Amino acid sequence: MALPDALLDRLRRVKLLAIDVDGVLTDGRLYFQADGIEIKAFHTQDGHGLKLLKRVGIHVALITGRDSPMVSQRAAALGITHVYQGCEDKLTTLRALCQRLDITLEQVAYCGDDLPDLAPIKRSGVGITVPNAPDYMHPHADWITERLGGHGAVREICDTLLTSQGHWDAVLDTYLHGQP
Repeated sequence: MALPDALLDRLRRVKLLAIDVDGVLTDGRLYFQADGIEIKAFHTQDGHGLKLLKRVGIHVALITGRDSPMVSQRAAALGITHVYQGCEDKLTTLRALCQRLDITLEQVAYCGDDLPDLAPIKRSGVGITVPNAPDYMHPHADWITERLGGHGAVREICDTLLTSQGHWDAVLDTYLHGQP
């Protein structure tokens, strides 16, 4: 899908990708074992895309309303240090992170899928949602990914950021010819 030039211009300025977890990095379903332990399924391509962003200097943050050891484990495995769990006010958390990173909200792409994500979607430079978000979220986003949350939506965002910022050829070359 070709994105409008105005949106691509805003993507070129992104220095931070902040994403919700349940419904974006996962498919939104929660699995509990009989002993109460929570299980989440993460898409490996999403994880690799996030690692690629970090490699080119784009910050990554997870901002989620739930508190889950699985999120901590996944973030640690991907080297994501900006992890905020149990957030009731995601915009306040995002603003504080922007201040810490010395960037503006206009330099943020935020992807979320439900009402707690609405304010960050509206106030970020690029507000993103997924097609499996409730319909009332769609009009508030600048971009609705083609892929579903938990099924490659985050990788779609990562690849688009890498391409729009001119990093894609170097990333591809690394995998074609080995590490420089």
